[in-house]
Amino acid sequence: MVILTKEQQQDAANNGLWLPQLERDACGVGFVCSIKGVTSSKIMSDARTMLERMAHRGACGCDNDSGDGAGVLTAIPDDLYRKSVEQDGSDLPPIGQYATGILFLEEGSYKQAKEAFQDLARACGLRVIAWRKLGTNRECIGEEARKTEPLIRQVFVSADYAESDPAKFQRSVYLLRKQAVNNMARQELECYLCSLSTSTIVYKGQFNTQQLFKYYDDLTNPEYQTHLALVHSRFSTNTFPSWNRAQPNRILAHNGEINTLRGNINLMRAREGVMKSKHYRDDLQKLFPIVEEGLTDSGCLDNVMEFLVHAGGRSLPEAAMTMVPEAWEKDDDMSSEKKHFYRWAAMSMEPWDGPALLAFSDGRYIGAILDRNGLRPARYYLTEDDHLYLSSEVGVNDIPIESVVKKTEVMKYGWISLKFARANRQWFTGRLE
Repeated sequence: MVILTKEQQQDAANNGLWLPQLERDACGVGFVCSIKGVTSSKIMSDARTMLERMAHRGACGCDNDSGDGAGVLTAIPDDLYRKSVEQDGSDLPPIGQYATGILFLEEGSYKQAKEAFQDLARACGLRVIAWRKLGTNRECIGEEARKTEPLIRQVFVSADYAESDPAKFQRSVYLLRKQAVNNMARQELECYLCSLSTSTIVYKGQFNTQQLFKYYDDLTNPEYQTHLALVHSRFSTNTFPSWNRAQPNRILAHNGEINTLRGNINLMRAREGVMKSKHYRDDLQKLFPIVEEGLTDSGCLDNVMEFLVHAGGRSLPEAAMTMVPEAWEKDDDMSSEKKHFYRWAAMSMEPWDGPALLAFSDGRYIGAILDRNGLRPARYYLTEDDHLYLSSEVGVNDIPIESVVKKTEVMKYGWISLKFARANRQWFTGRLE
């Protein structure tokens, strides 16, 4: 494996045999969650074990210490962030009334990128509450990864209407995320947002599976409490590894490849001219292009799924079912209601065909789906303490057999999803489907 700088990648695309539009990934995916939404540090501990035991599903470079990428998506650890921001002299509003995300920046253009981001936030009706410097340990990563290590900062944003109109606030956050990517690229400012959300946060980078939790100090802090953790170990089959391409993406982690990718992207761009959204109305054009430039198939999937949720008003499972449908037309065992949904969805979008396993979460839902080829492994365990484990491998967590309530594989075009809900700001039992 070779790690290239941004300039070297551009030269390879212009003069070599490598085609960026044909990039694919093959990886290890998994998640751990409490189906009752109970936060704990055990979720993080189990997720770390799961990730580190899927080391063989990732890849390393010629120095043996620079990985293809690893990452984790969790719920926002509000108490941890609140204390950290207070130490810097700022205050966070209640959970749900602020959004946060980790940014990859360049040292030389950090000041300009920071000012540009704050200007974009104001234009989207938001305000930046605080910037946070994350504690990191660059000594644990490989020499090649250190050569392209970005400047890493965390941003917090809010709005006066965040409490009274949370749906509008979330739409504004997504608009800011898209505007930041598009506008800063035009200004030639390096700025990659790992995520920007009111409910989840993504930590990732150019690591192997053993390095992620050693690199970010937050991830080993006992105050890091979450009810879900989704992990990913990357094996870039015919792609160049980079910090940005590590997964999870903003809402999903992907194992496999999308073999209909070019057609999917072309059709998404063709639809932009006739699209309408009751949620964004005249601002819809500001979300284009839906599929951003320079992404792998996993990144393209994430872009479109994110768009369907925020601009299309679909739930996360509905967005996944739209993009990765079952072989429904001649399935006599499928309910008529489900067939009606797939028939409706087919009129708005063609399938994104793999083979592929998608694991996804937006904090409200967590789940996984196999496409209709069914060629990527996934098994899950439900335990008597209401913890759900799903991964690409069996046995990555030490689960006493007597504590297992249910275990099975996610079959071809199979589903597993869990919905969390809130009542008086307390989590209660979700639904396993």
